[in-house]
Amino acid sequence: MTQWNGVLSVWKPEGWTSHDVVAKVRGILKEKRIGHTGTLDPQVTGVLPLCLGRATRIVEYLQEQPKQYEAVICFGKATDTEDSTGEITETADCSHLTESQIRESILSFIGEIEQTPPMYSAVKVNGKRLYELAREGKVVERKSRKATIHDISIIECIGIGTSEPTVRFRVTCSKGTYIRTLCVDIGRSLQVPSTMGKLVRTLSAGFEEKDSLTIEQIQQAVSDGSLENHLISIEKAVSFIPSIQIQNDYASYATQGKGIPFRACSFQPLTQQLYRLHDEEGTFYGLFQVPEGQFALRAVKAFLPS
Repeated sequence: MTQWNGVLSVWKPEGWTSHDVVAKVRGILKEKRIGHTGTLDPQVTGVLPLCLGRATRIVEYLQEQPKQYEAVICFGKATDTEDSTGEITETADCSHLTESQIRESILSFIGEIEQTPPMYSAVKVNGKRLYELAREGKVVERKSRKATIHDISIIECIGIGTSEPTVRFRVTCSKGTYIRTLCVDIGRSLQVPSTMGKLVRTLSAGFEEKDSLTIEQIQQAVSDGSLENHLISIEKAVSFIPSIQIQNDYASYATQGKGIPFRACSFQPLTQQLYRLHDEEGTFYGLFQVPEGQFALRAVKAFLPS
């Protein structure tokens, strides 16, 4: 049986949960160890990188990478789910909104923001997920959370001057950003109801649509033996982490769990900074760092050469 190790980027179809995708790919590959790098709501399509086999040990690092989405914000109505799947709770005529007003509002959200998680989300409060409480008709107090909007660009404004204008925009943001809530907050800043009409994730953990396979393409690649060509190695998947080189004479320290002295390193590593460790031949040994109060590199996630 083939042992799969690496990252496989999947293009998640509409109507599937992230767990549905994991379960389906687990069945296709006959691989138990699969982890995804960030949940997508069922109605959202887009990039969903899966970590296979030993690569499940780097999920936490990939999850922290910025994500990019293309979203549609619909002005003139609000829903209980903050997106088009919910019940309409408020309407208003937004024909007075100008394109410049909308642009100014949207761009004002660049930077660090605070968001209150929507009731229809997977956040837990007192041991119960918010969406479970919402389905029971309950609304509970939620603590706001910080998120970072790295960049927003407006792609298209439609129906300006009508009662329900819409705007399609691209946003690059930090882990944990709710685009639904961003759409609602943009409306609030303009003093009108708004909701998210559509959402596609176009970038996650460095993967784009061009790097991703549909479920059907994965099945075909397994059938014709080409799936390995689509897997990204563990080392390449964490290439955003800086690299440090050690002398070959100390390579055994990396494989034996010993601390690697600074004199063996290509430069003096910073305390608690994570590094990809290589020897002089370029062999990858995993992720290492200098713990607080110590003076040697030690393994955080060791990936011994095969």
